[in-house]
Amino acid sequence: MDFKMKKRLFRIILSFLFMILSMLLTFSFVIQDILYILAYIIVGYDIVLKAIRNILRGKVFDENFLMTIATIGAFCIGEFPEAVAVMLFYQVGELFQSYAVDKSRKSVAALMNIRPDYANVYHGEEIEKIDPDEVNIGEIILIKPGEKIPLDGTVVEGMSMLNTLALTGESIPRSVNIGDEVLSGSINNEGVLKVRVEKKFGDSTVSKILDLVENASSRKSKSENFISKFAKYYTPIVVVIALLLAFIPPLIFSDTTFKTWVYRALSFLVVSCPCALVISIPLSFFGGIGATSKIGVLVKGSNYLEALANTEIIVCDKTGTLTEGIFKVQKINAIGYSNEDLLRYVSYAEAFSNHPIALSIKNAYGKDINESLVTKVKEIKGKGVIAKVDDKQVVVGNEKLMEEYNITFKKSKDIGTIVYIAINKKFAGTITIADKIKEDAYKAIRSFKDNNVKKTVMLTGDREEISKKVAKELKLDAYYAELLPQEKVEKVEELMTQKSQTGKLVFIGDGINDAPVLALSDIGVAMGGLGSDAAIEAADVVIMTDEPSKIANAIKISKKTMIIVKENIVFAITVKILVLLLSAIGLATMWAAVFADVGVSVIAIINALRILRVKNEE
Repeated sequence: MDFKMKKRLFRIILSFLFMILSMLLTFSFVIQDILYILAYIIVGYDIVLKAIRNILRGKVFDENFLMTIATIGAFCIGEFPEAVAVMLFYQVGELFQSYAVDKSRKSVAALMNIRPDYANVYHGEEIEKIDPDEVNIGEIILIKPGEKIPLDGTVVEGMSMLNTLALTGESIPRSVNIGDEVLSGSINNEGVLKVRVEKKFGDSTVSKILDLVENASSRKSKSENFISKFAKYYTPIVVVIALLLAFIPPLIFSDTTFKTWVYRALSFLVVSCPCALVISIPLSFFGGIGATSKIGVLVKGSNYLEALANTEIIVCDKTGTLTEGIFKVQKINAIGYSNEDLLRYVSYAEAFSNHPIALSIKNAYGKDINESLVTKVKEIKGKGVIAKVDDKQVVVGNEKLMEEYNITFKKSKDIGTIVYIAINKKFAGTITIADKIKEDAYKAIRSFKDNNVKKTVMLTGDREEISKKVAKELKLDAYYAELLPQEKVEKVEELMTQKSQTGKLVFIGDGINDAPVLALSDIGVAMGGLGSDAAIEAADVVIMTDEPSKIANAIKISKKTMIIVKENIVFAITVKILVLLLSAIGLATMWAAVFADVGVSVIAIINALRILRVKNEE
């Protein structure tokens, strides 16, 4: 509990003691009234001051105005205990609200703690501790065990385990070595690291995350906009009704008094205060954004959180989203050699190549290559490579290269990139290289269907046969292959026509070519781990891990949030209308009015806090 909350609690207790003292002990009426007024000033002075300030600024009709006019009016008709009680219970409600906001804010605050306070920068042999904003690209920084990594960069010396919980929501530490990329906001668990800075602080991962979180609440949902408009027109209407209620009936009915109807009008004003709606609806969305951030999903605004609950179609990019985005050797078919020997010959032939296919083969081999054994290397652009390995001629490449060297070979039916190998002009087999489907992608598609998503679609620029295999394995509803970026946009526009009027289309992508589609979709989701800066900028939601299944969890949280929002709206309005009618006809006292105002607010706030208890799907 922070200082402001402690101060409010102290004022509530002190005011309550003054009120009880006045009610239980026998004083003269003057002393009793003074004690009530003191109790009122202690607990309610800030509300009265806010009402006066807002009136001077032209903002008359708000809850502060309603509480002030209702309680001062109660003093005017001699209902001192009720005037103090109304303000006292209102402040209790405000205390609950402060506590609720503080609790839901803490779920986002963990992200705010990732902002580094300093960077240890090498200037020659000296180390200087400076603000991360002042560090330039290319400078070397030192990160000691237990320190936060201040800027994105590449490890140039040392090895360690990094805690990336605040960035990704994952509790398992990640190992890093020389040449590995490290992201700002991670915590160095073990060894000392020297890192070459690759991005300025303003462009770093931690800076972008903080910007997303700080601006998330600026985009209001339709429900929040409805409540704001509702309060704007509702408040002056109830003030006018209260005035009519206070003065019209006594003029019409001769057997009643002004005091009776003024009391009813004041009760009407107290109960009319729309606090439960104004407080609990934004709080519910803030809690939802906090709950998604805990699982590593950053939602850029409550309007997107609301939209996620109506997801009908999910469209995914393939490479880097449903697949790992890294070429790996999937299969070796050796003829006349063992698989291990064939892989060795090919790895040696590709020893000097930096082509992605060559790198994936050498990674699969995983052993040191003695380059002195490789001679007469000739790289043939678009076809492959020829080299002498152990005095044997090794030809590695595609079908065209085999045909060019008149090598009789058997065409492979495997799906992926096929590398054909000939040793001493005799066909020696094939190596199949393909992008591997993420384990999480299977879980993601199942989870989407469990969350009543009507259609899952894959869009990709990859070849037809590869795309067909991925779609079949993942049991997708549809796929479209060999698409250019503009054709992806056309397909999404076509799919947008297939959803219902209230339904939403979600696109999940990671590449720079996905940015136009992310911006076009109802909700664009970027993969924050592998995703490009352009994709993250264009997206409405960012997954800080490379797990698309996290969106299923976010949909679950958004649906729970919307249920709680609707519960609060229906509950608050129902109780308000009931007690308003009862107070207008004199069947509800100001105490009932206090419950309808403060009680409903407290119950709605407690209900809103339930969103923080939504658990991540396993």
